Amino acid sequence: MPQTPILLVPGLICTAEIFAPQILALWPHGPVTIASTLAGKTIAEMAANILAAAPPRFALGGISMGGYLCFEISRQAPDRVLKLALIDTSARPDTPEQTAFRETRIAEAQAGGFEAAMLAQFPIVVDPRHVDDPALKALHLGMARVIGVYGYVRQQRAIIGRPDSRPTLAAINVPTLVIVGENDRLTPPELSREMAQGIAGAQLAIIPGAGHMSTREQPDLVNAALVKWLG
Repeated sequence: MPQTPILLVPGLICTAEIFAPQILALWPHGPVTIASTLAGKTIAEMAANILAAAPPRFALGGISMGGYLCFEISRQAPDRVLKLALIDTSARPDTPEQTAFRETRIAEAQAGGFEAAMLAQFPIVVDPRHVDDPALKALHLGMARVIGVYGYVRQQRAIIGRPDSRPTLAAINVPTLVIVGENDRLTPPELSREMAQGIAGAQLAIIPGAGHMSTREQPDLVNAALVKWLG
């Protein structure tokens, strides 16, 4: 029986490493591709670039900004998306407060404080028990260095301008899984519940001991939910 290709979309300042444990776990269920988020100035442009390189049809998953891109990919090419996984993300647009916070981080990065800004962000993106985890901190900073200041600013600008995806939740008619760390401070569980309730038949998995980096904080639990979704 033919396997379903799996397309995973990284989040803000994330490389393929954010999904390293998932690649190993999901590979037996279908060929895994990690989308590039290195081109495009808007969510729509980024999604179009991803689609241009994607398999004809695929199971689609994204974390954080990757989730915003999953919504846009589903709008641009609904017939190509066979299944959908939304990880530590939100269907809502930025609030004015969120945009102001992003603008502050952008200004810091452009003024030469990029690494300092990324390190300041780390405690916010993980569960409190992982704040002093040297491996996770090194991963966070290493991925940021690969994306770089220009890429970071471009991604943040795209995120600020993203559309509200709540009006299109009801149009999603593929098997959908919503995953969120129980202590995700950036996109807390109530936003995942909102998405799961808005998509017919969607399943919700709340991951204990995880924040916004659930795929790396609790990979075994995330993998189990994704394997069940693929099955």
